[in-house]
This record gives sequence, structure tokens and C-alpha cells, in this order.
Amino acid sequence: MFEETVDPTADNTIRSQLIADQRDEITAFHLYRKVARTMRDPHNQKILLAISDDEMKHFRRLRSITGVATRPQKFKIFIFYWMIRILGLTFGIKLLEKSENEAIAAYDELADSVSGLDDIIADEERHETELINMIEEEHLQYTGSIVLGLNDALVELTGALAGYTFAFQNTRLIALTGLITGISASFSMAASEYLSSRQDDDSNALRSAVYTGISYVVTVILLILPFLLLSNPFICLAVTLLIAVLVIFMFNFYVSIAKDEPFKRRFLEMSAISLGVAALSFLIGILIRQFIGIDI
Repeated sequence: MFEETVDPTADNTIRSQLIADQRDEITAFHLYRKVARTMRDPHNQKILLAISDDEMKHFRRLRSITGVATRPQKFKIFIFYWMIRILGLTFGIKLLEKSENEAIAAYDELADSVSGLDDIIADEERHETELINMIEEEHLQYTGSIVLGLNDALVELTGALAGYTFAFQNTRLIALTGLITGISASFSMAASEYLSSRQDDDSNALRSAVYTGISYVVTVILLILPFLLLSNPFICLAVTLLIAVLVIFMFNFYVSIAKDEPFKRRFLEMSAISLGVAALSFLIGILIRQFIGIDI
């Protein structure tokens, strides 16, 4: 057992960092154990327990250095636990591991001053590169289908609602028309995804279609909601566009964490397309109302 302790007269910054890292390790130990108890898949449970054992080993190593007994952060355990339950195992763990990457950088800086940290660094890197990549979740395998439904709904419905807003200027009518358009389009998109997947001999064609359809319908409901709750159609449109940007932000943030994909470029690209189509459709609505002269 490694028994080196930090000299009390040593740099207080180093000591404080080690104590903070020690607290993170014991927090992670309890979190992984707590999540492992909810896992039905033996494969995922085994990975979580292995990571948990490593975290306890790190905690004991750091405690032998600092000589301080630290307690886990219960609030952090609560937040991450429910984030994992709601948003998925891979997302939650990778988010936690990303925070631990900061600890790896700190360990690297301390390695020259405090011996015995090399094993901890190696374990943390292994968590990120090996154990986490072994965790499999169904919904991550269908990210492409979710993107298809989400992106198509955002582009098509934000554009349609923008056009309807100036053409109709009646929130109930806009909501009704948008809902009919969105639900019909969701069935059409799901059917297209099914036929496309079947053409590629995908044995999970039906499941891909379901993910596409569900993501489309959820997006439609979120975008139409302001027109059901507010009275001014232009304020409704502004809120809808804000919701669209938030949906794009949250989805791309999720994908960037869960699948290690770049966030900024994807977010800006999807936002530009959705808002650009909405602006163009709004202009078309103005032209139609102006030149055709239909008042509702």
C-alpha cells in the first residue's frame, strides 16, 4: 500500500487540489455503485462495478497521501444519477468522465511534485478509452434515425409555421394547420425511413422508423405549443424559433457527449438551416398574402 503523505508545510495549492480530487473519487465510487444496481444488462453492470472499484482504489491512494477523510458529494451523486436515468447511461458516464479528464490534467501537473499518481492517471485514461466505449445503448445506435426525424421536423415545421404566421395571423388556425402538417409529415417520414432501411436489408427497419417518427412528433408538439398558449402570432413565432434553437442545442450537446462528436459546427449548421428556411418561408407568406390578397 502506498503510504506517502503530503508535508503539511508543502504548497497549500497542491494539498487542496489533492483533497478535491479525493472527494471526486469517492463521489464517483458511490455514483457508479448506485447506477450499477439499476442495470439489467450484466455487461453494463460489470463495467460500472469495475470503474467503481478503480475509483475506490484512487480514493484510498489519495487519502494515504493527504491524510484527510473526505465525504462524497451527495448532491452531485443525486444530479448525475437522475441525469443518467433520464438521458441514458452513456451520456451520463461520459459527462462524468469528461469532468474527470480535468482531474487527469491536474494529476499530470502534480505528478512531478507528488509520486504515486501515475497509476491513477493510467486508470482514468483507460476508463475513457476502453470501458466507456464498451457500453452499448440502443438509442445511440439509432442516432441517425433520430437526427432524420428531428432535423426534418425542425426545418419543415419552422418554415411552415413562419409562413402560416403571416398568411393566417390567427394562432388557433396556425396551430391546427401546423399540427395537421406535422403529424402527417411524421407518418410520411417514418414510412420513408422504413422503406429506405428495408431496401438496405436492415433487420431493424421498423425500429428505425419508430425512432424517426417519435422524434418528429415530439419536435412538432414543442414547436406548436406556443401557438396554443399565447395569443399574439408573431410572439408565438419568436418563441417557436427560440424553442427550435434550444432543441437543436440540447440534441447536439447530447450527441457531442454521448458519441464524442463536435458540437459547435453541428449546432451552427442545424440552426442556420432551420432559421434560414423559416425566414424564407416567412417572406413567402408575406408575398402570398400581399399578391393573392386572401384575408382570414
